[in-house]
Amino acid sequence: MQTLPTDIRKGMKVYDSLRNEIGTVDDFRFSENAGSPNIEVEDIDASDRRGETSLVEDIAEAFSPDDDLPEVLRDRLLTDGYVRLDTKGLFASDRYILPEQIASSSGDTLQLNVSKDELMKRH
Repeated sequence: MQTLPTDIRKGMKVYDSLRNEIGTVDDFRFSENAGSPNIEVEDIDASDRRGETSLVEDIAEAFSPDDDLPEVLRDRLLTDGYVRLDTKGLFASDRYILPEQIASSSGDTLQLNVSKDELMKRH
């Protein structure tokens, strides 16, 4: 399983696979097992997870009420980690970047291996 780069931070410029600047990092969350990358997420039992209250708080913090994401997608974002992209443009919808969509990070830039249109929209 691929994880987010450890040097990621808010405000980094994000470029798509064609090297077009598409926005900035607005927020991010590391995977549930970022501290133990050799353990697959499905191998973590309930005793390794935070309490239910913490998970509810995490969801409330990570996603605004107007984010119309199916529960399965929310669970994947929380489990695998994500970057929330603040996209450029007046009518542009913010989007979510999954770890496997990141090609590299260096300095103040995050390079994707996909186009902006291939990212999940934040409604």
